[in-house]
Amino acid sequence: MPRQPGRHSNFLKTRPLTFSPFARCVAQLASTCKLKRLIQESKSHRKFSITPSDNQYIKHHLKEKIEQSESSDDEDNEEFVQADFAFFDPKPDDFHGVKILLQTYLDDKQWDLSGFVDLILAQTTVGTVVKVEDSEDDGLFSVITALNLGRYKDQRCIMELKEFLLKVCEEGTLSNLKLLLGEEVWNAGLLVSQRVVNLPPQLLPPLYDALFDEVSWATEDEPTVDLRNSFRFKFYLLITKIYKHKNIGQQKHASRSSNEEPIIYIKPEDEIFHKLSRWSFNFPLRTQQLATHELRNYRLVGLIMAVEAEKISTFRQELKSLIMES
Repeated sequence: MPRQPGRHSNFLKTRPLTFSPFARCVAQLASTCKLKRLIQESKSHRKFSITPSDNQYIKHHLKEKIEQSESSDDEDNEEFVQADFAFFDPKPDDFHGVKILLQTYLDDKQWDLSGFVDLILAQTTVGTVVKVEDSEDDGLFSVITALNLGRYKDQRCIMELKEFLLKVCEEGTLSNLKLLLGEEVWNAGLLVSQRVVNLPPQLLPPLYDALFDEVSWATEDEPTVDLRNSFRFKFYLLITKIYKHKNIGQQKHASRSSNEEPIIYIKPEDEIFHKLSRWSFNFPLRTQQLATHELRNYRLVGLIMAVEAEKISTFRQELKSLIMES
C-alpha cells in the first residue's frame, strides 16, 4: 500500500491540452479538474530509492468539478469529488480493470485480449497501473507498460496483433512496419498506454517517468542476460487514436481564420510522440464514438507510430513542459 505523503503543494488548475480555440473548446467537454500534488512512494522494486525531491512518483488529490446544466434555467449545479490517485505494480487482481481499458485497443478485432492482459500483468518489473487509493471497488484508471515484441512473438495475442497491424498498414509504410516486426523485432517495445479520458494530465509526466526508468533499471536488474537484453529497446511502437478532420486536404488551403485543427490528439502526449516518430500511418476505425457537435467535422482514426528510443529523453522533457504550461 502507498505510504501516507508527507507534504502538500498548491492546487494546480487543469486546462485542455490542445492548441487552438476550437480544440480547447472540444477538450472542455471533459471534466474541469483541480489537483493537489502530493509526494508518494507507492511501488515496489527500485523505485523506493527515489527521493521526494526527484518528484518521480506522486499521489494526487483530485477535486473534480462536474457541471450540470438544468433545462429550466441557466444556473449550474457543482459537485465535487475528491480522490487520491496512487501508482501500483500490476497484479492478477487487475485483470478485469486492464481488460476494460484495452477493450478497443485493436478497434473491433476479435483477438486474444485476455492473453494480452496476462502478459501485461505478468511483467511486474516494468509497468504501472493507476488506482484510487483505498477505493472499495479497486477500479483502474490507467495502465502503462512496454512489451518486447520479440520476446513474446510466439504468443497468440502478439501474433494476432502483428497480423492486425500488417492488415491496416498503408502501402507506403508497409516495408518499415515489416522490418520492425521482422529483423528488428527483438529491439522493438510495444508501448501500451491506456487510461480513462479525464485522468488528470498532471499524472502523465510521473507515469511516463516511471515506465522509462523501469525499462532502464530492467537492463541492469533482471536476473538473466536474455531478460536484461529484452529491455534494451531501440524502438517503441505505439497504437493510439486521434480525431482527423474529414476535409484535411482542403484544410491545408483553407483560410487562416479557420479555428479547426487538422488533427485533435485525444492524449496530449501523442502529439509529441507523433512529432518525434520515425514513421507513422493512419488507418480507418470501424468503431466510432458518438460525435458531439464540436466534432461533427472530424473522424476518429487509428494512429500507429514508431519512435526511436534515443528520442525518449526529448519526449520526457517536452511532456513536462507541456503539462507545466497548460
